[in-house]
Amino acid sequence: MRIAVTAITWIAGIHATFTTRLVLAQPYTADAMWQLKRLEAPSISPDGRLTIVPVTRFDIDKNKSATDLWLIPTRPGKARRLTSDSGNDSAPVWSPDGEQIAFVSKRGEDKEPQLYVIPVNGGEARRVTNLPAGVSVPKWFPDSRRVAFLSRVWPDLKSADAVEARLKKRGESPMTARVWDKAPIAHWDRFLDDRQMHVFFVDINDADRTSGEPQAITLGSGQMLDPANPDATSYDISPDGTEIAFVANVDASGIDPNLDIFILPIGPGSIEPGMARNITSDNVADDTAPLYSPDGRTLAFRRQTIKGFYADRAQLMLFDRRSATLRSLTKTWDRSANGLVWSPDSSALFGAIDDAGSQRIYRFDVSSGKLRAITRDSSYSALAVAGSGPVIVALRQSFTEPPTLVSIIARTGAATKLSDFNDQRLADLTQGRFESVTYQGANGEDIQMWVVYPPDFTPERKWPLYLLLHGGPHNAMTNGYQWRWNAQVFANWGYVVAWHNFHGSSGFGQTWTDSITKELAELPYEDTIRAADWFAAQPWIDADRMAAGGGSYGGYLASVLLGRPHPFKTLIAHAAVYDLYAQYGSDYGAERWRHGEHWDDPERFMRNSPHLSAGSFKTPTLVIHGQLDQRVPVNHGIELFNTLQKRGVPSKFVYFPDENHWILKPQNSLFWYRTMRDWLAQHVAPGAGEIAAPAVPPAPPEPQDGAGPPARIAPASP
Repeated sequence: MRIAVTAITWIAGIHATFTTRLVLAQPYTADAMWQLKRLEAPSISPDGRLTIVPVTRFDIDKNKSATDLWLIPTRPGKARRLTSDSGNDSAPVWSPDGEQIAFVSKRGEDKEPQLYVIPVNGGEARRVTNLPAGVSVPKWFPDSRRVAFLSRVWPDLKSADAVEARLKKRGESPMTARVWDKAPIAHWDRFLDDRQMHVFFVDINDADRTSGEPQAITLGSGQMLDPANPDATSYDISPDGTEIAFVANVDASGIDPNLDIFILPIGPGSIEPGMARNITSDNVADDTAPLYSPDGRTLAFRRQTIKGFYADRAQLMLFDRRSATLRSLTKTWDRSANGLVWSPDSSALFGAIDDAGSQRIYRFDVSSGKLRAITRDSSYSALAVAGSGPVIVALRQSFTEPPTLVSIIARTGAATKLSDFNDQRLADLTQGRFESVTYQGANGEDIQMWVVYPPDFTPERKWPLYLLLHGGPHNAMTNGYQWRWNAQVFANWGYVVAWHNFHGSSGFGQTWTDSITKELAELPYEDTIRAADWFAAQPWIDADRMAAGGGSYGGYLASVLLGRPHPFKTLIAHAAVYDLYAQYGSDYGAERWRHGEHWDDPERFMRNSPHLSAGSFKTPTLVIHGQLDQRVPVNHGIELFNTLQKRGVPSKFVYFPDENHWILKPQNSLFWYRTMRDWLAQHVAPGAGEIAAPAVPPAPPEPQDGAGPPARIAPASP
């Protein structure tokens, strides 16, 4: 309980009464988590004085969300809501003159999201497109009149009316078959059609805004943007507005993707078929995320060199536009360049780097090639930079702090909190402390692991363990907030919760990340068993009350545990890859496997596919899957459940007909958490148990604002 205080005092001769409310500390439940507001990537004004941030709130009863845009000063000050429509306003970007904001929204009669603009200093938002295919990822031209955006179109149709007519005809047709003669056919949660992703622009000052056609930029250039993951890194516009750089997949086979950077002149009359020029044709792996320097001299981008390995280390490349020469700024650095933004004076780039269990901001000096981490605690993402100084804003988060807007001093990394949307709610909730520990894993190598303790944790009692298995597998669990697998919610149920960054996790060097790409199971399995051994050796853990679970690759690892010796009383497998052969039916199933197909090396597939160990299944298992999941198709979950049933193993199958790889809808998420809690309680009782051994070691140290990297791995340097 937090006790209220009523104080009567004299301040400068003025009698003042301050009363705080009586607050009963509330459990950190899934319902409470869904009442928190969620911040998305900010955009900063050209002078660096203001940011615009999308803020999403949820109505759990209606199972809906609403996203508004908020203006927040970059120095502590009062936030102001800029939009309040019932629709979701997203992807805001400042005009170069600082007077307007473009954003994407689906309002009123809009059938698809459209482009809107709104004055910063007052006035209503107005729609400037009416495209049947909708728009995404807006970016301003330097004249503050034209706005570029992405839209999916049929290249043979020349007008929006023609696109609308074809969409209507297909929607009304009683024949629903779809036909492909080349992969891929799907991505994450949707099937792909024969439309192409292209860049367009619209002049927001056109007199006839309802019938005027946006102008195509890349349509007719000989290339299209990759339709799978269009986002703000898919293209960029040069500071003088005469050139565009974009990412396109040059693979014609559909099974051997290779993303390259293309540049296209966009002056009057310069857009002609075949004019787009590939500047990365020398590299057989992916080149992505083009970003022009503010002075226009340099085009930065990310380069990977191992074909077919999505987690390959990404180098920061600099392309000199005058000399057409290329250099790597991070050739010897053992981390991936990511989340990059230029400093306003073009002398450096800043990035949000996955680094030994945290997302740290690094500064990369262009002339010297030197780099340094400017933050250490918590994790940072969605950087935006402008103004003198410069002014850096970002979203900060940790296991105890949901994404929060902060400003950062570039020289010291000191952060100042700018938003307080969740402060009052968080103050009422009980949160457990967390820390980073290191233990010996496979091959005797150190493993970094995050541990979150129940709010009422005491080492004098024995506690159950819920060991979480992260997905990817090349996506490390960093010191950040999780909406889908929230460790604070699990800890409030009465479990010690842990995430271990097993072999293959990102952010610990290329060798570590690449260590499991040929043999998916062995090292992470051993790391998991040794994590359980480490906890069993702690006097405050009840070795007879341990559970493990995860999603995607984490579900795969849970399925691996099912068929091998392990100490867990129950397992949870969400969106689990259960049968490696069936994974050929996934959205990337047609892509070439880096280390060979199952017909090339059948023994390796047999060693690593959990379904071939079904004869050893005996652990009670909760299986969860969504129908719309194309990354790990639903048949994996059905097969796993049916096999468990045939084996006579206690099991439950939770099926979501309207969810994909993740459970995203509020009501479905709450059911997911309730079902998991009940299942865990049935097999691994929560809460403090018997008294721990008399020789009690000191309690784990109190964490600071997020633990730093383990001593075994310091931030790498070139």
